[in-house]
Amino acid sequence: MEKLNIIPHDHKVNKEDRQRHKKQKPVVIWFTGLSGSGKSTLANMLEQGLYEYGFHTYILDGDNVRMGLNKGLTFSEEDRKENIRRISEVAKLMVDAGLVVITAFISPFKKDRAMARELLEEGEFIEVFVDCPLEVCEQRDVKGLYRKARAGEITKFTGIDSPFEAPENPEIHIKTAEQSLESSINQLIDLVLPIIQIKN
Repeated sequence: MEKLNIIPHDHKVNKEDRQRHKKQKPVVIWFTGLSGSGKSTLANMLEQGLYEYGFHTYILDGDNVRMGLNKGLTFSEEDRKENIRRISEVAKLMVDAGLVVITAFISPFKKDRAMARELLEEGEFIEVFVDCPLEVCEQRDVKGLYRKARAGEITKFTGIDSPFEAPENPEIHIKTAEQSLESSINQLIDLVLPIIQIKN
């Protein structure tokens, strides 16, 4: 088989070297939740906060992934799974590069999120469940997607005619319909900082 000819190269600079160089523990902070729940808002605010603390971060979201790496994928269930698979592999490479990676995707299926976690070492995957009732997400409908889904212009839309499988044991559970933005960010910072900080 052709795969047998793929032999990993033994790089002289490894993840541990990059971790020491950047003075941080690389992790993936994986935001999951319905469209309109507040994932991207929180992910952006978290990155800003971590950046101000001096950490090396990068956000992966639909805008920078669907326009490039995954621009050939549709929104079919099969392609959505492939979308998450590719994102997971890119996130793994970024962790190897020593970065704190923040992802903001609906990622509705438990199996896909479990696959992303399994690619990483213990403690390198932080699942953030951005929990918000469907009716509140529909009221927000920032991109007008729920209106289109209700009108039948979009099919297989999560929460309408495609399920969202809520995380059972996320590292962080944020209820954006009940918590203020400030409270939510403080909750994130309080949990993430001790994980990624390396004590001298």
